[in-house]
Amino acid sequence: MYGLAYAQGQGAATGGGWVSLVPIILMILIFYFLLIRPQQKKEKQRVEMINSLRKGDKVITAGGMYGVVVDVKEDVVTLKVANNTNIDFVKNSIQAKVS
Repeated sequence: MYGLAYAQGQGAATGGGWVSLVPIILMILIFYFLLIRPQQKKEKQRVEMINSLRKGDKVITAGGMYGVVVDVKEDVVTLKVANNTNIDFVKNSIQAKVS
């Protein structure tokens, strides 16, 4: 009697295993479309903006420094932040263009 009940319980548990994975898969998909994908898209736009920097563009750095692009090299951007004051920044530290 106990053997039959035990066997039926095991069969029901293994059949429900796949059903319990569905909510987890749905959560992963929701996280991807609401959090990960938009962040990747925003980072791609920022990289394109950095690659399109030209002399005369007004920018803001990640540290909050405003400046005008004076020179663009391979990995370094020179910003004019005041009269006779130029500072070199790594390109990746440029956060946004300012209009």
